[in-house]
Amino acid sequence: MSANKVICFFNTSKTWGGGEKWHYEMAAQMTKNEYSVVVFSAKNSELSKRLKSSNIKFFELNVSNLSFLNLFKILKISRLFKMMKINTIILNLSSDLKFAGICAKIAKIKNIIYRRGSAIPIKNSLLNKFLFRKILTGIIANTEETKKTINQKNNKLFSKDKIKVIYNGIDIDNLDKQLFKKETKQQNQIIIGNIGRLVKQKAQFYLIELAKILKNKKINFKIIIGGEGKLENELKILVKNAHLENEIVFSGFVSNIKEFLENIDIFVLTSIWEGFGYVLVEAMACKKPVLAFNVSSNPEIIKNNETGFLVQPFDIEQLADKIEMFSINRNLIEEIGIKARQSVENYFTFQKSFNEFEQFIKQLI
Repeated sequence: MSANKVICFFNTSKTWGGGEKWHYEMAAQMTKNEYSVVVFSAKNSELSKRLKSSNIKFFELNVSNLSFLNLFKILKISRLFKMMKINTIILNLSSDLKFAGICAKIAKIKNIIYRRGSAIPIKNSLLNKFLFRKILTGIIANTEETKKTINQKNNKLFSKDKIKVIYNGIDIDNLDKQLFKKETKQQNQIIIGNIGRLVKQKAQFYLIELAKILKNKKINFKIIIGGEGKLENELKILVKNAHLENEIVFSGFVSNIKEFLENIDIFVLTSIWEGFGYVLVEAMACKKPVLAFNVSSNPEIIKNNETGFLVQPFDIEQLADKIEMFSINRNLIEEIGIKARQSVENYFTFQKSFNEFEQFIKQLI
């Protein structure tokens, strides 16, 4: 790829999540396919750590929510963009959109793309009207639900024709190759798993309510919660106060997701909303039935009554009924798990996602 066709991925999130995973994997594959790629990431972020062990060209830069007001910083990065002859820039955070979007406009970058990964309505503010109408040339949404929320508060905010939906994908072959240790468990015990940041959005407190109901039903179960976050201590106190220490286990940060998923029977996602539930797809790829609330993008991933179950939003009794059904009919776990895996192979592979992204980029450059 010639120097004037440089593709820039701009993601200054300090934490690691679905957006960072997407930017890293797309940048890595584009580099592998001999595109000219550069990544901007936050200093000492997880994304930067991974970039340092790769062959991807990158720069470290911290961006705050108010960096777009720093004229000196804007002009400095604009000059850098011009010098690098960037053709297409793909932005991640709203702070990236405000800062790097303006820098890209000044640098006269041809394609300024916002990769939107959150199914949250965009505020109808004057600043957003300026950014979406005067700065951006296109948007990549990770689900149809995310696409819908972009214009939810202003149907003229951005042209729907310029919003491309590209589902996230996972590398099934790589997941299959990962080594894992199989843990022993009690006979007839059903293991329920959940992975996510311990924050309000992920709503793990619903798992505590679920455990209370399952315990009253005399079901032999264990709930394993993977992840870290600011609500960790609060959740642990709730578990202790409910005398559920034997039923609910906090495993901390999950470094080997394959091992985590292979040691559970069912995956339960309690999120209030999701942009795209990466972990749902990973669980399905490991042949695990998935349960989630019928909210946001979950119905785009889970085929109800086929690859898992969608329950009424925040209805924990209904969630418990589904768990009880699995505990009675263990064969159902395997049957639905096989269908879940097939669904991932059909719709949510990394190769499929990358091919759609590459085709989108080719049309631009």
